[in-house]
Amino acid sequence: MIIDCHCHAGKGDLLTGPWDTDAPMGTYLRRAKAAGINKTVIFSPFHSNYQQANANTAKIVAREPDRLIGFAFVHAQRDKGRIEQIIGEAVTRWKFCGIKVHRIDAPATREICDAARTFGIPLLYDPVGQTDLIELLASQYPDVNFIIPHLGSFADDWRAHLRVIDQIDRYPNVYADTSGVRRFDYLVQAVKRGGAHKVLFGTDGPWLHPGVELHKVRLLGLPPQQEALILGKNLLRLIQGVKTASKSRSSLVH
Repeated sequence: MIIDCHCHAGKGDLLTGPWDTDAPMGTYLRRAKAAGINKTVIFSPFHSNYQQANANTAKIVAREPDRLIGFAFVHAQRDKGRIEQIIGEAVTRWKFCGIKVHRIDAPATREICDAARTFGIPLLYDPVGQTDLIELLASQYPDVNFIIPHLGSFADDWRAHLRVIDQIDRYPNVYADTSGVRRFDYLVQAVKRGGAHKVLFGTDGPWLHPGVELHKVRLLGLPPQQEALILGKNLLRLIQGVKTASKSRSSLVH
């Protein structure tokens, strides 16, 4: 099974660029199907109200429940004091399986990590090249799994790539995704140093072509078992405890 672990879906409301305006799924889903991608993790574009955005994500998942997996987006500062409530609603009501946080909004906080721990879900955190915080997150929350997209930098920052490769090697709870990484040899290094069990296939759809992003993983030329880890088994392993966690904590959300 091939799972794209990183795709935006739905409308943002800020109108400064595609990333906060619109992430239409129609073309992406056709391209993903043609490429052989079976499932996709989706979350909102940037939005001024992530609770509303998560509800919109849930509606999109409900239209394609066999293909789509929801992650809840939160703003570390604007949603301060109600992170657990927002994540709890997403996990218990809509069966979301992870959290998305972006440093452009605000750096990840203890409150967000505590919510990830409470509900047993991974945290997909984009540090926008500022990878130092990952050291603190990983060491302070060894029981929380962190997925770092773009090997730490969508902006092609090779220094960030190297730091994240080092982090997935040193920390058992730090993973990276392949989305948008243009310097191919850093993907090679990530697998060589961290291992295939620490890398996840992602596309940053719908804006990047899922078939192109998938082909980069194919070009690594890995043995079938290692390739299968990157293409889906790693993600499944990271979200497998979510259902139990959500059931045991369902009383947190009313």
